[in-house]
Amino acid sequence: MVQLLCFVLLLCGAAPLAAAPAGRSYLSAATGRFWHITDLHLDPTYHLNPDPTKVCYSSKGAPATHAGMFGDFLCDSPYRLIQSAFAHMAPLTQPQDFIIWTGDSPPHVPAGELSTDTVIQVISNMTQTIRQHFPNLTVYPALGNHDYWPQDQMPSSTNAIYKAAALLWKPWLQTEALLTLSQGGFYSQLVYIIAHVPVGYLPFARNTTAVRESYNERLVAIFREFSHVIAGHFYGHTHRDSIMVLLDQQGKPVNSLFVSPAVTPIKYVLEPYSNNPAFRMYLYNTGDYALLDIWQYYLNLTEANEKQRSDWRLEYIMTEAFGLTDLQPQSLLQLGLSFRLPQTKAFDLYFSHFMVNYNSSITCEGDCKLSQVCAVLCLDQLSYSKCVAKAEW
Repeated sequence: MVQLLCFVLLLCGAAPLAAAPAGRSYLSAATGRFWHITDLHLDPTYHLNPDPTKVCYSSKGAPATHAGMFGDFLCDSPYRLIQSAFAHMAPLTQPQDFIIWTGDSPPHVPAGELSTDTVIQVISNMTQTIRQHFPNLTVYPALGNHDYWPQDQMPSSTNAIYKAAALLWKPWLQTEALLTLSQGGFYSQLVYIIAHVPVGYLPFARNTTAVRESYNERLVAIFREFSHVIAGHFYGHTHRDSIMVLLDQQGKPVNSLFVSPAVTPIKYVLEPYSNNPAFRMYLYNTGDYALLDIWQYYLNLTEANEKQRSDWRLEYIMTEAFGLTDLQPQSLLQLGLSFRLPQTKAFDLYFSHFMVNYNSSITCEGDCKLSQVCAVLCLDQLSYSKCVAKAEW
């Protein structure tokens, strides 16, 4: 097991969906649902300031010229933004729901601005905030690469942060899970995989895996071997909205993988796009845990700052947006294959959702589209290298 991913195998409890939307064919089966939140990245220093270079530490001195009460695209999340997301989620929840939380609570700031104690304090703050808004829901958390100090240096042995997380999350997790969490930053049961850093290749960076390529190859092999007991993968880390489909050695689709967009809207100064803040809900079959649909919610950050209120909206329902029957591997494979067609509306819509409606004028063609599509369809080095060489197009 690659500890650096902090991945979690999760056995979900089955529960019927109350007050489900009418007219959906999958509701003939027993349907449950759960929420996915990721990459909160609280920046406690965020505040409106006449000097835009001093709005937040996470901008690293870049001017946050459009800062408002809910944040800026060059800053990590102010506490008000995170609270507004949870305040919108809370009335929509049902008693049977649960939450997966795939990590990264501290801000993107230089290492010298943080410490082990500071990271623990931020994780504690976010844990308490989630518990205040959802006191009766079970939460399945995973640590992210920023949930350690220094970041990206997560060890496979017991340390202060793992122990603190185990104590903070004790009300949510069983004894065995708490023991393995405190010892190695992970816990394991069955059915769903939740993690912060995804497997596969980054859709916005050619020939780049999210984890070290050697680890990625090992993980893909493991997931292929045990694909028959994995009903879905759920990740964060990239801050963008994307899908992947895992194929076996014969090219058969065996697993569906989803990367949820972030609550934080931060981007680097030179990046051409960012994402609006977002969270999502999954619908699943309570009999076999098969994934049925995604309800994706978002906040138009620019509009929220202008109006000084947060109007979170339903961005899309995945089966409706892409004409799918469900989120099973075969459905995702057919969707991914359709992206390869020239000037396809499905891919244009997918890329708009990738940015969470950040800017409709930004398009993705040529090499950009090639990187995106190959990341959807090819998770291992051999198939990916063939894809980017256009050998199979």
